[in-house]
Amino acid sequence: MSARKAAIIGGGVIGGGWAARFLLNGWDVALADPAPNALAAVKATIARAATAYVALYDAPLPERGTLTHTSLAEAVTDAAWIQESLPERLSLKHGIYAEIAEHTDLPVASSTSGFMPSELGAGAFVAHPYNPVYLLPVVELVFPETIPQPARDRMAEVLTGIGMSPLTLRREIPAHIGDRLLEALWREALWLVRDGIATTEEIDRVITHGFGLRWAQMGLFETYRIAGGEAGMAHFLAQFGPCLQEPWTKLTEVPELNDDLIATIATQSDAQSGHFSIAELEAQRDRNLVAILRHLRSENWAAGTTIR
Repeated sequence: MSARKAAIIGGGVIGGGWAARFLLNGWDVALADPAPNALAAVKATIARAATAYVALYDAPLPERGTLTHTSLAEAVTDAAWIQESLPERLSLKHGIYAEIAEHTDLPVASSTSGFMPSELGAGAFVAHPYNPVYLLPVVELVFPETIPQPARDRMAEVLTGIGMSPLTLRREIPAHIGDRLLEALWREALWLVRDGIATTEEIDRVITHGFGLRWAQMGLFETYRIAGGEAGMAHFLAQFGPCLQEPWTKLTEVPELNDDLIATIATQSDAQSGHFSIAELEAQRDRNLVAILRHLRSENWAAGTTIR
């Protein structure tokens, strides 16, 4: 086994982000993806990540690892980490896991947004990141009972070593932590657009000009603790808790994503951001995240504590 080789299975947005995270932290990366443009796409992600890292880190970066585009068998052989980032189809994942098992008994880490280890099977575990993987440090870990604690600790150490902030769930649950929260917000946003209450731009403005600024540095509960004043969280809950009984939201209902709603969202999104290319939006996003992370580092606060 190579102590510093990561096999990246799937070179899409998330897989490319994993490749960049490992490679720029000194690991060799073996990419397995049959798509003809997979290597070019991953190289573009690595270039974007390298630009961000130069701005983010004051300390010298480790010597960059080597990137190879190879078969699944060659990628996983002698790998110290296997990260699967395939589409959310269990049959596809199960097939790949079976192939991997022919060449190694190393547990596979899955980037799955919603599946649990009991559904993944084959001893696979969840290592769910957030996009862009090379900048956002948190990664949700969900282990099956078959992986003992010492092995779990070693896996968390690997992720910490590449600048991530692993968070292990106490037990499995569909969509883990972050995506459950995001889905609740997403459902309500869809209702607001469907019912003609707000456009995509107006909803995003409420987030980017309002509570989104708070969440980047204090999260949900710490923000609400401040809202409770010197009396703290107990006072906040006593004051605002009864509001939860009001029918303000539709979080238990899902609007039908019919052609009309899809067209409305797409049209509004085009009006909001269509004058930018995706590459331009990604570059702007990265510059903003770097600036936020650097300030948080100067305060030794939140995600800034992960920046060396």
